[in-house]
Amino acid sequence: MKTDSLFHHRPFLAYWLSRIFTAAGFQILAVATAWQMYSITGSALDLGLVGLLEFAPRVLFLLQIGMVADRYDRRLITAATKAAQAAIGLVLCGLTIQQGMTREVLFALAFLLGTARAFEMPSMQALLPNIVPAALLPSAIAAAASAMQAATIVAPALGGFLFAVGPAETYALSGLMMLIACILMFVLPKPPPNEQLTSKGLDHLLAGFRYIRDHKDILGAISLDLFAVLLGGATALLPIFASEILKTGPWGLGLLRSAPAVGAIVVSVLLAYFPLQRQVGKKMFLAVFLFGVATIIFGLSSSIWVSLLALVLLGAADMVSMVVRGALVQLETPDHMRGRVSAVNGLFIGASNQLGEFESGVTAHWFGAQAAVVLGGVGTLLIAGLWIKWFPGLWHRDGMSRKTD
Repeated sequence: MKTDSLFHHRPFLAYWLSRIFTAAGFQILAVATAWQMYSITGSALDLGLVGLLEFAPRVLFLLQIGMVADRYDRRLITAATKAAQAAIGLVLCGLTIQQGMTREVLFALAFLLGTARAFEMPSMQALLPNIVPAALLPSAIAAAASAMQAATIVAPALGGFLFAVGPAETYALSGLMMLIACILMFVLPKPPPNEQLTSKGLDHLLAGFRYIRDHKDILGAISLDLFAVLLGGATALLPIFASEILKTGPWGLGLLRSAPAVGAIVVSVLLAYFPLQRQVGKKMFLAVFLFGVATIIFGLSSSIWVSLLALVLLGAADMVSMVVRGALVQLETPDHMRGRVSAVNGLFIGASNQLGEFESGVTAHWFGAQAAVVLGGVGTLLIAGLWIKWFPGLWHRDGMSRKTD
């Protein structure tokens, strides 16, 4: 099966479409809840707390998440979590119609949404190697990532414009998209049973941590992403930039949330057809440096067009790092452990995104939104420099797989 035939492969096409609908539904939901929270409270700290509550389940249920992904049918797990996210969207729709939306309700639903997404991610990632051959996995990861980014280009802007018409309609659309994503999961073939997982002991629960600890390139790649995005992420503060700095409304927030995906989808499409083959370590680090520089430019900008361009560059750089990290994790992890390793990887990604939103909210509360973003970008550059020193093997890594080094 060639790269250009991935989309003629029915299970992969269903997987790809499910990623689109999931990403679109979540992005629409995120735009609506962020704008509604800021409208209710006007607090940067509350925006950060939403990210913290979405991240908390990844820590609270970390050991169970990996075991569930390795022990049970991954299709059914992902279908159930998407159904749960659809239900959350419909609950938000009903509460909006009944005018029952409060700060506390948004916090509670953020925690439930984070729980569903925490169980979804490892199972969804671990399904992909069962669908395509190992040789095509890097291209499949990039193509799957392009699905998310394509949705992220359109969905936030759509969510912003639709929210201006009516919040209830926005939440209803999000729920419908999640329901379609759920149904598509049943097109995938049932994954083979995990014959090597027979124990329920703590030893198996902690196996993902030990595996990552013992494989330095994997540890370096996912920890680099953790700290770079943790410090450099500005997503939680976009409502403040749209409202107070760039002087736009919900439509501007939607465009800002879409901008990183414009750069990301261009890069993901290129990587799907022209996958990285040599000097992948250096290319990943250079992408992280670009991510930091773009973050600083965004933080200093007071022009909507400069801000959008900076976010486009930020998204393009982040996609390179994401594809390299994803390929390393999936190619160097045996199938019977992919759920647990992906759960730990998901913890790192969640920390960089949701916990990064909390960090951004706190620093913005202390120093102001623009200063918080600029400081985060500077921190990203420092982290990249330190990781080159601490993980020289990752810096010098040539191929995605050791066999190609």
